[in-house]
Amino acid sequence: METDRRALLGGIGALAALGALPAGARAAPPSVIAECDHRDVTLLDGIAQAQARRTLDALLAMDEDALLRPFRQAAGMETGASGFGGWYDASPHFDPPRDMHGFIPGHSFGQYVSALSRGYAASGDARARAKVDRLLAAFGPAITPDFYRDYPLPAYTYDKIVVGLIDAHQFAGHAGALSLLRRATEAVLPSLPGKALDRQVVERQPHRNPAFGWDETYTLPENLYLAADRGAGDSFRAMARQYLLDGPYFDPLAAGRNVLPHRHAYSHMNALASAMRAYLTDGDTKYLAAARNGFQFVQQQSFATGGWGPNEGFIEPGSGGLGDSLTRTHAGFEAPCGSYGHFKVARYLMRATGDSRYGDSMERLFYNAALGLLPLKPDGTAFYYADYNDIGAKTYFDYACPCCSGTIGQLTADYGLSAYLRDESGLYVNLYTPSRVVWHGRGAAPVTLTQTGGYPLANDVAMRIAVPRPTKMALRLRIPAWAGGGTRLAVNGRAVDVVPGRFAMLQREWRDGDRIDLRVDMPLRAEPVDDQHPERVAMVQGPLALFATGDRFMPYRAEQLLALRQTSPGAPHWTMPADGGGQIFQPWFAIEGGATRLYQYLA
Repeated sequence: METDRRALLGGIGALAALGALPAGARAAPPSVIAECDHRDVTLLDGIAQAQARRTLDALLAMDEDALLRPFRQAAGMETGASGFGGWYDASPHFDPPRDMHGFIPGHSFGQYVSALSRGYAASGDARARAKVDRLLAAFGPAITPDFYRDYPLPAYTYDKIVVGLIDAHQFAGHAGALSLLRRATEAVLPSLPGKALDRQVVERQPHRNPAFGWDETYTLPENLYLAADRGAGDSFRAMARQYLLDGPYFDPLAAGRNVLPHRHAYSHMNALASAMRAYLTDGDTKYLAAARNGFQFVQQQSFATGGWGPNEGFIEPGSGGLGDSLTRTHAGFEAPCGSYGHFKVARYLMRATGDSRYGDSMERLFYNAALGLLPLKPDGTAFYYADYNDIGAKTYFDYACPCCSGTIGQLTADYGLSAYLRDESGLYVNLYTPSRVVWHGRGAAPVTLTQTGGYPLANDVAMRIAVPRPTKMALRLRIPAWAGGGTRLAVNGRAVDVVPGRFAMLQREWRDGDRIDLRVDMPLRAEPVDDQHPERVAMVQGPLALFATGDRFMPYRAEQLLALRQTSPGAPHWTMPADGGGQIFQPWFAIEGGATRLYQYLA
C-alpha cells in the first residue's frame, strides 16, 4: 500500500515537472474584460431570482447521507439505508443503454457542492456554506482509489469533484478544500489515461459495456487550470495541458475545419471552455481560434431557441438533420447542461473579443431554455431535454440525478455573472433582467446600477444610477443584432445613437439619480429550422421563440403567422387571427404543461 501511495505522489510530481509552457506558446495576454464577483450582483424580483432561489432551496434540502453514499460504499464505510437511485447509486441492473440505473455513481456530488458554494456567494445564505462544510468534512474520510475500480467514467466524475472543491475554496471559504482536491487527485490518477482521448475513437473500441467508451477526458482542462489559478499548485496546470484534445479537435477547429458532426454535443461545447482557459493562461491563440470557430459552427446548427444537439449529437452540415429531428426525437436539447456550457463559452469569448453577439446567443437560451426549466427536486428529480418535437411537452427525466441535476444549480447561481461584465473603465450590461450591480473602479466611488422593466414581454428596460459623488464610468449596453429600427436609448431623456449587434457606449460622469431608458424594437419574424426544411418555421418576437400550445396544431399560411399579436402589453400570450383558429402561442418560460410545437408547417 505504501508503495502504491509513493507511486501516486510520484505521478503528481511528474505532472509538476511538465509545468513549462508548451512549445509555440507565448505569455498570456491580460484579460481586459472580467466577470463580476457573485456578491456584486443581486437578482431582483422576477423569474430569474425566483428560479435561483428555488434551485438553491432544493439543493439545501438534499439528503446529505444520500449524497455521500456512493463514496462511503466504495470506502467500506457504513451508509444510510436509502439513496437517490437513478444515475447516482450503483445498481446491479445497470445495462446501458437499456437500463441506466447506476450509470455514474456519485457523479454530480461535486456539482452540487459547486452550486451550493456559488449559491452562497450570490445570496449570502449561510445555510449553503454550512452544508458545504458538512459535506466536505464527511467526504474527506471517504476518498479512496477504490471508488474508481470498474468505474466507467472516472474523468467525468473527477472533473465535477474538482469544480466542487475549487468553488468551495473560492466562494464558500472552505479552508481544507484544496487539500481534499490533492487527495482526490491522487485517488483518481491510476484510473486516468494521462492524456486526452477522442471519444469518437474510444467508443468504437471493445468494452465490457458501452458506458466505458463515454468518458470525457477532454473536458478536464478548464477546471484544472482554474485549480492552479486558485492556489492548488502548478501540477494542476501541467495536468490541464495533458488533457487538451489538440489533434482531433482543437487543431482542425483552429484551422476552420468543422469536426463537430456526430460528436457528443454538450461535452464538446464544454471542451471549448477548456480551450479558452488555455488561451487565457498560456496565450496560445490557436485555442482562441478553436473556440471562436467551434462556437460559430454550433450556432450555425442551432434551433430558434438557441438550443442545439438533438439526441446529444451535432448535425452534419447540409444534411437537414436539425429539421429531421422534429419528427424523430423528443430529446431536442440537453437544456440545463447545454445552457450552462454555452453561457460559459460565450462569456469567455465576449471577454476576449468584446463582441456583443455572444451575448445575443446567451439571451436566446436565457429566455427560451434556462428560465423555463422544470424545478429541481430534493430527491434528484430533474429536467433534462427540451422537446422540440412536432408534439412536444415539458417532462422530468426518467432517472433521478441525471447530469442536468448538477448543472442547473451552477447555471442559476451564475445568472449575475452572465448578466454583467466589467473592466477597469466600467460595466457591460449583457442580459436584461431585474437586478442590481455594483462597479468598483480603481480610485473611484462605487457605482450601483439598478435594472428594472418589462423586457422581454415588453420592450422597456429602465436603469438607475446610485453613486455617492460624481464618478466617471463607461457603461456599455448590449443592443441585440435583431433589434429593429425603432430601438431607442436615452440618458436623462437625451437620445443616444445605437447600432444593433454592438454595445452602445455611454461614457460620462455619472451622478446620483441618473437614469437610462432603453426601448428595444422587437420585430416578429419567421425562422426556418434549416435550409433543407424551409416549410418549417419558428415564430420569434425579439428574443422570444413562441411555442404553439393547445390540443391541436395545423399548417398556417405565412401571412397568418406574421399576424400573430400579443394579447396585451406584457402578457405571456400571443394569438392567431380568427382564420388561424385562434391558436395560442407562448414563450417557453410561461408554459407549465400540455402539448407544444415550436416549428410550424407552412401551408
